[in-house]
Amino acid sequence: MDEPLNIRPAGLADAERLVPLERRCFSDPWSALGFGELLAGPFGFGLVAEQGRTIVGYLVGRAIAGEGEILNVAVAPESRRHRVGSRLLEAALEVLTGRGAREVFLEVRETNAAARAMYLRQGFLELGRRRAYYRQPVEDAIVLRLDLATSQHSAPAAVTLG
Repeated sequence: MDEPLNIRPAGLADAERLVPLERRCFSDPWSALGFGELLAGPFGFGLVAEQGRTIVGYLVGRAIAGEGEILNVAVAPESRRHRVGSRLLEAALEVLTGRGAREVFLEVRETNAAARAMYLRQGFLELGRRRAYYRQPVEDAIVLRLDLATSQHSAPAAVTLG
């Protein structure tokens, strides 16, 4: 990771560019159409982490009626353990706060210890479990929640999205 990491809002033009990383990171990947629909909608947003012109990570989420949801976070295997995921999450929490979210939810694979640890470091708490939520392979999801009103992420958004 020689070049500086830049986190920027994702646009519709990024939908196709996210798919190769999505396929590298997930066994049940989103399509470019799925990314495009989320990014074009009124509630969704995306953030892209780039080094130079290379996408090394992204996060997609949405905010509706005071609730935020982190839908997907991906970091290239060679870029993991360099705070790419943490920086994307921090930026997303600022975006969600700026959009009026008071709490944020997400699901994470039960066996994804690294992601679970990152979320817990950010103040998320485990709420419960969704049995057999994930496919390929079938696995439970752990449901996490963050109360933005009581976390350090209640400052105004530094990342502005339309």
